[in-house]
Amino acid sequence: MASIDQLNPHMRSHQEANFVPLSPLSFIKRTAQIFGDHTATIHNEKKQTWRTLYQRCCAFADAIQLRGLKRGDVVSVLAFNTPEMIELQFSVAMAGGVLNTINTRLDPESIAGIIDHAEPFSLIFDAELSEVVADALSRCNHQPTHIIVIQSPDFPVSDQLRGGIDYDEVVQSGDPAARWSLPTSELDAFGLNYTSGTGGRPKGVVINHRGAYLMAMGTVPAWSVPMHPTYLYTVPLFHCNGWGHAWMNALVAGTMICLKKIEASAIFDAISRYRVTHFGGAPVVLSLLVNAPLEHKKQFDHAVHVMTAGAPPPPAILEQTEQLGIEVMQVYGLTETYGHIMHCAWNTNWDTLGFSERAEIKARQGVQFTHTEEVEVIDLDRGDPVPWDGISEGEIVIRSNTVMKGYHKDPLATHEAFKDGFFRSGDLAVRHPDGYIEIKDRLKDVIISGGENISSVEVENVLYRIPGVACAAVVAKEHEKWGEVPVGFIELSAEAAPLTEDAVIQFCREHLAGFKTPKQIVFREIPKTSTGKIQKFVLRKELKQIL
Repeated sequence: MASIDQLNPHMRSHQEANFVPLSPLSFIKRTAQIFGDHTATIHNEKKQTWRTLYQRCCAFADAIQLRGLKRGDVVSVLAFNTPEMIELQFSVAMAGGVLNTINTRLDPESIAGIIDHAEPFSLIFDAELSEVVADALSRCNHQPTHIIVIQSPDFPVSDQLRGGIDYDEVVQSGDPAARWSLPTSELDAFGLNYTSGTGGRPKGVVINHRGAYLMAMGTVPAWSVPMHPTYLYTVPLFHCNGWGHAWMNALVAGTMICLKKIEASAIFDAISRYRVTHFGGAPVVLSLLVNAPLEHKKQFDHAVHVMTAGAPPPPAILEQTEQLGIEVMQVYGLTETYGHIMHCAWNTNWDTLGFSERAEIKARQGVQFTHTEEVEVIDLDRGDPVPWDGISEGEIVIRSNTVMKGYHKDPLATHEAFKDGFFRSGDLAVRHPDGYIEIKDRLKDVIISGGENISSVEVENVLYRIPGVACAAVVAKEHEKWGEVPVGFIELSAEAAPLTEDAVIQFCREHLAGFKTPKQIVFREIPKTSTGKIQKFVLRKELKQIL
């Protein structure tokens, strides 16, 4: 008997009436139409409705196209959490461009490397960062066609960049009623996000419209986000597009409170004043809150939910956060997965447990989101799933519509990342009898400090530039505030001149971003295998015992 599809050859799989490319751009268009008068952003007492936000996005998209932006061109942005940065999460894609948000904490050399690799049509930056941007551009081979400045009254633009175009002038030059179109394909590039260079140099992660759409859709039910939440933007918008929370808020017509600087007093004040219902932050943000001076802390008479990611949070910090009246949901993800793909989905059977016991459970990375098709922990040797015993270790692998398209200009790295139908995370984990996954170690020597990934290879390369250094290794040391900080081990050559810890740290400060600079230097013979490979696990063990 013929199948229903065989009996209906006239039913094509795709027609204009029954197939529309998925994109978060649909969210903002709908919300502007239905909830246009609802407040979208608040920054420095200035409010902006969803209608105004949408019109400014349309105008910018129109203006940048008139200036020559073509579909698929990259627009790089170096900016803080401001309404302009939220606008760019939509407007660049409306114009057919690809948004590349750059870490504001990077040093000029690193920024220059990203610009040369991404080759953006335009570079947009906050005036506060003009000195860093000017330095970075002086090192670049590629020069963007347009330099656009988000003005700040407290920070004049550097002399080298005075020719830049004012961002608001660009917006005002465009048509707020301009029509835009969804991508030709939902698999078209939406964003270009760079990793922190854990393999020695950053890799450009390309994400698409479909994945961005599904990320937002999956976050809402998992985090129990209602219509019209009040969201505090403490997650940097350069991190995986702010974990996709701008897209999520466009979906549910939320109000986004923008914090340019992340300080405990500002967070407590904002939560209390605006009755914030949801915010995100790395464990360092939670630590900032629980360790804040008593005069800064506030008690809340409404439900407050925080999503935390970036590193496994210490159970003690989770416990203290909940004691402040803040409900914590731990998530796990990577730049390559648009952000979060797993969460510690709460089981009501755990409600009767004490604070400490609940915190231990919430420290697990958990199970897949609804938008994540499959997450598995596989044995490194056999390639089979590990037993659900909480003991057997393996690598986390992912299959999902929210896995990247691949690495920009790097087919080899893309091929290596996709094996046997899965994306390989590089993280070592166990699976508990209830199916919940818990990270135990990292296959790659990544140091996660304050939610920022630090490449040990990058730091080691700087240490090797110091005369007399025969061998160098960088590993993570646990830190109460930052989660982890880098510590350098140095083995000097026999003929080396005396070298002090202060001198090494100062050298690193001159060649690395501040958060990448080792906080401690230990001089010693570095343990190696018989083949000369450094035994970093020995150094990590020693750190716990002697430092």
